[in-house]
Amino acid sequence: MALRVVSLEIPEVKVIVPPRFGDHRGYFSETYNQKNFHEVEIIADFVQDNQSLSSQVGTVRGLHFQAPPFAQAKLVRVLQGAVLDVAVDAREGSPTYGKWVSAELTAEEGEQIFVPRGFLHGFATLMPDTIISYKVDNYYSGPHDGSVLWNDPELNIDWRMSDHQPVVSEKDEHAQKFTDFKTPFHA
Repeated sequence: MALRVVSLEIPEVKVIVPPRFGDHRGYFSETYNQKNFHEVEIIADFVQDNQSLSSQVGTVRGLHFQAPPFAQAKLVRVLQGAVLDVAVDAREGSPTYGKWVSAELTAEEGEQIFVPRGFLHGFATLMPDTIISYKVDNYYSGPHDGSVLWNDPELNIDWRMSDHQPVVSEKDEHAQKFTDFKTPFHA
């Protein structure tokens, strides 16, 4: 069985569903294989794995980016729970600059999302005690870390929060507006 890959409305952002092989014990899934990912034209040299736990439904983390030369592509998956994962095109000159796409990722189904360099990234938890894991293709650099306001009206992202009060860090609550964002990314 091969990877199932779905390009979103911004085709560089892709949802990947690795096959699962199950029996009475549970399942086995090869969540990342460089050769298989290269065959479907997802090419990144991942150097770091990150993991986060968000205990409350409605926790929003984002919209984050790392500026060049520490820009990062990400491969995100959910180990427990579910998220709405969001990517915003921040590449100046791109026909989809300032547009966003989203996908629901669940531990139950095993979906992953590939977010290339040049995108803002964030997620909102849909279940309590959600754990995500993500690979990145560049190391974290504090001086190159940045964020854009998650609920900026210009972006008008549907975070599906009508039933929950968002839980946001102070950093994310006071992030810059998209209109003030001087993108370091180019198409």
